Amino acid sequence: MEFKIKHGNLAGQKTPCLILGIFEKHKLSGPAEAIDKASNGYLSDILRTGDMDGKTGRTLMLYGVPGVSCERVLLVGCGKRKEFDRRSYRKALAAVVTLLNDTRITTALCTLPEVIPEEMTHYRTVRDAVTTCDDSIYHYDRTKQEKKSPRFPLKRFELWVAEKQDTAQAAVRHGDAIARGVTLAKDLSNLPGNICTPAYLADKAIDLGKDYPDLRVEILEEKDLKALGMGALLSVSRGSRQPAKLILMEYRGGAKDAKPVVLVGKGLTFDAGGISIKPASNMDEMKFDMCGGASVFGAMLSALELALSLNLVGVVPASENLPDGDASKPGDIVTSMSGQTIEILDPDAEGRLILCDALTYCERFNPAVVIDMATLTGACVVALGKHPSGLFTQNEQLAAEILAASEAAGDRTWRMPLWDDYQDELDSNFADMANIGNSRRGGAITAACFLSRYTKKYPWAHLDIAGIAWRSGKEKGATGRPVSLLTEFILKRSGQLK
Repeated sequence: MEFKIKHGNLAGQKTPCLILGIFEKHKLSGPAEAIDKASNGYLSDILRTGDMDGKTGRTLMLYGVPGVSCERVLLVGCGKRKEFDRRSYRKALAAVVTLLNDTRITTALCTLPEVIPEEMTHYRTVRDAVTTCDDSIYHYDRTKQEKKSPRFPLKRFELWVAEKQDTAQAAVRHGDAIARGVTLAKDLSNLPGNICTPAYLADKAIDLGKDYPDLRVEILEEKDLKALGMGALLSVSRGSRQPAKLILMEYRGGAKDAKPVVLVGKGLTFDAGGISIKPASNMDEMKFDMCGGASVFGAMLSALELALSLNLVGVVPASENLPDGDASKPGDIVTSMSGQTIEILDPDAEGRLILCDALTYCERFNPAVVIDMATLTGACVVALGKHPSGLFTQNEQLAAEILAASEAAGDRTWRMPLWDDYQDELDSNFADMANIGNSRRGGAITAACFLSRYTKKYPWAHLDIAGIAWRSGKEKGATGRPVSLLTEFILKRSGQLK
């Protein structure tokens, strides 16, 4: 979809559809008041009939509104004025785009960016308009014979702001780049495991390098991983016919000697649990176990689209975890790239095994910071539900930076403890550590503690995205999170967002 900023006399705007926000109790937003005045109270008269109650997401299409140049006026409910927040704003936008995309309207002018919730700015309302609209029209049909895309899709969405401003243009550019990254992450995550294999992900990285000459891509094969001593990562792929890959994507947009930001994403393209096989119910959703890796792809694409002035490295360890005669058994001991030995008490706790070797490999980049993201534990879902990701780090400055980015992007995370008190849970009588805690208590925390043992040489944070990476049920599909958070973080780091 194309987005464009418009400004000037609202009543004189020529558009197939003008979108105005309405609050409960017949209260008009600022732009709606302007149109009501131009139409001699036409909107107020309509509201008094009771056809539009202003509840969030409710819509009413009007035709022949006097005193304006637009063909139609679409009223959208924004809820109670005092309770109007970012969530209400996004819900209203989604309702508008969903309605318009099922009509013959291909262009619309939206005034909602001028209806600013207290915690937002013009920049945020414009950027959220772009990302929310793109999210609302996303549909997956890659593996469907019958394509169900709208017959007359909305192609151009214009955003009206009262005064011309450079920040609005920047917001559109940033929002469009984020939306592209989110879409890529969704597309990769939604593909089935028989298509999106480790080799497929590697090929996608190579394609990305061809599309963007500033991106250097390297794929490490199993023979390379063996030479590096990545026994933990290789232990996971032993039960699969698909060879493991370590996917490296390096973008140098900053100073030559500037330390890079490194993003590491778990790329488990399918997780059956290995020998500790999972229950059959909902196991199809284990194709989403590579959403961390997909988020790295998405964030890299956003950075490339914006030509950010920083150095950025994406690292995706990719594998499958399947049962086989050669698969790792409970009690097996492997040696990681760091030299530390691991007793595999649960082959279904494989994500930390592929990540620990990738995190050790990150030392060679001399990183400014490393952030890994993974659908790592069901325990994090139990603790936090499906709304925020779990943030683990012992670095106070980095924690503050990530939390600020998550709030600014509307892609929330919640900080969890990472205290040494939990480290003893990983004690093993036979190796340097076990790959799971000796009890079920604090499972998300002990998983993060495990990873922390491989990140002593640089600032590091871990995002457990098991609760936010995809939706189940009728709306089953990937969310593309936390691409927005990651892009916000690197935008701030690059200096292109104050």
